Amino acid sequence: MTDFSVENPKFDVLVVGAGLVGSSFALALGATGLTVALVEPYPPAPVPEDRGWDSRVYAVSPGNAAWLAQLGVWEALPQDRLTHIEHMHVFGDRGGARLEFSAYEAGLRELAWIAENRLLQAALWGALQASAHVTLVHGQRPAELSWEQRFALLSLEDGSEITASLVVAADGADSWVRERSGITCAVYDYRETGVVANFSSARRHGAAAYQWFRSDGVLALLPLPGDRVSMVWSAPERHAQALLRMPATQLAREVEAASSGALGALAMITAPAAFPLRRQRVERLVQPRLALIGDAAHNVHPLAGQGVNLGFRDARELAAVLASRGPQHDCGNYDLLRRYERARREDITALELTTDGLEKLFSSRRVFLAGLRNIGLSLLDRQLPLKNALIRHAAA
Repeated sequence: MTDFSVENPKFDVLVVGAGLVGSSFALALGATGLTVALVEPYPPAPVPEDRGWDSRVYAVSPGNAAWLAQLGVWEALPQDRLTHIEHMHVFGDRGGARLEFSAYEAGLRELAWIAENRLLQAALWGALQASAHVTLVHGQRPAELSWEQRFALLSLEDGSEITASLVVAADGADSWVRERSGITCAVYDYRETGVVANFSSARRHGAAAYQWFRSDGVLALLPLPGDRVSMVWSAPERHAQALLRMPATQLAREVEAASSGALGALAMITAPAAFPLRRQRVERLVQPRLALIGDAAHNVHPLAGQGVNLGFRDARELAAVLASRGPQHDCGNYDLLRRYERARREDITALELTTDGLEKLFSSRRVFLAGLRNIGLSLLDRQLPLKNALIRHAAA
């Protein structure tokens, strides 16, 4: 890490937003020879000494876990707080409709790793502070952003300025950089809320994840270390608010009933939290001297647990494009950035369509569709090559 100085405000790449995706992207530029500034008004808070469980967790794909290991981040995570998923059991909203995924059958060691948001953020921030190629600019919010022919100019609230050949927007779904760039974003509000909480369970999860498509939303239980699970219930707003108002014991009983007692009696170990669910699609991922990554570039329904993996794959691809730029010294060149956009569009579009289609299919009250969707689950379960292809794509 280099301290920011107004006497040396010129960089090759300016990253706005030090969340999981922005931080990992900035770290990944270490081998490119590019100078990097990372602007984050609100750096992550230190991990509490009691290391209580974080209610927000991510299912990190094996490919992204390997990439984070290359960046020196994965091994910095407390290994006793990581859990791998070997199996996934998916249930429809009618009896007998189910779908099974197995890492073993797909030739993988695991389907995903479950990691806590707070610990991931802390490990990335620690790696950034130790890096030699990243200049951290924190405690100041961006104020103005403009593009010139050969550079972009960012003004901070304190009046200092930073210039860069390329600006990378990693500042979330409500991206300030994207709004300043004039890139339009189509938003679809699902009118649903994701409710998350952690529980201890009477039965062992056996490195398995569970998901139920129900009339009151999509319920998932993800394995945590020991006899613990993390709940994500993507529910219609009214039901989500009812869940959030429930006392701990009542919510535990509600989740037990909704999960058909798959893991036995549950006891809450972290209070529930909530976040709104929506789908966002941007008109383009790049323009001269600008690239969007992570939630600034897309937002999908969490039922597939792939949102953060999409973002990590954005960061991986953009870093790879910049590393292989060859004689093109201008890292903000539009033709160069178009390579990134072309490489990412198929993956992003496929996941957008899949998650949106599943959400609409299982939220429909039409009897005909209810029959089709449950038959479809059971039919897919019998197609081992197709299932394994889906698993390998998600594992990338």
